[in-house]
Amino acid sequence: MSRISGRPAISSEHVYGLSLRVARWRAGAPGTPLLFLNGIGADLVAAAPLLAQIHGREVWTLDMPGVGGSPDALLPYGAPTIAAVVMEIADRLGHKAIDVAGFSWGGALAQQIAIQFPGRVRRLVLMATTPVMGAPGIGWAAMFDDDMLASGLKIQTATPLGIAYQSAAMAGWSSIGFLSGLKQLLTLVLMGEQDGVIPACYGEMLAAQIDGALLEMVPGSHLFPFTHAAAISARISAFLDQKAVRSPKSAQQAAA
Repeated sequence: MSRISGRPAISSEHVYGLSLRVARWRAGAPGTPLLFLNGIGADLVAAAPLLAQIHGREVWTLDMPGVGGSPDALLPYGAPTIAAVVMEIADRLGHKAIDVAGFSWGGALAQQIAIQFPGRVRRLVLMATTPVMGAPGIGWAAMFDDDMLASGLKIQTATPLGIAYQSAAMAGWSSIGFLSGLKQLLTLVLMGEQDGVIPACYGEMLAAQIDGALLEMVPGSHLFPFTHAAAISARISAFLDQKAVRSPKSAQQAAA
């Protein structure tokens, strides 16, 4: 029996010299597939309880190099490169249009994909993330707050090199100056009420930069997608299923 919640189909994709473990829940289901991008050092097993509860569509994710079931990369990589790798896998899966949800480090990568591949992303969900990696106020020591410790979750399964390369990929990265171009991209920003790793002000920055983005505060700290998986999966599903409504600002710009 699989130890991964929801028993996803597991495969290995070889792209640009990388070998990456991929998991697919409800593979081939109708509708727009959802790609989930996890936080630094976290593998697909950690995300599985959340992803297995997002019904009505295919959901897929992958282990980054040096994380979980993916071996280390031979060389460092940058954000644009790993974004291209992810989209190459999407192409191989037959996903021309996708929804993307990203958590923490994965939320930064989700922004990179939306910016780098305009028109490929239908909807965007950004959780506990930031438009500026390594900015003042991001407190990684808070990863060990009471809420996270009480959860008993084992999040990081990465090698030292895997962590180093993921950190280097986003060193100095920022989406500020580019997010304003995502005018037609429906976006949901979720931030934890007690998040001491990436405070709510970074979610406010994201919502201010992306026209029409919805910003919501949710219970929990940095790991809220996992400690509150049932509620978060339901909120993601509702957002992906809702009919598109143009923001007043977009409507005014179109009429001008």
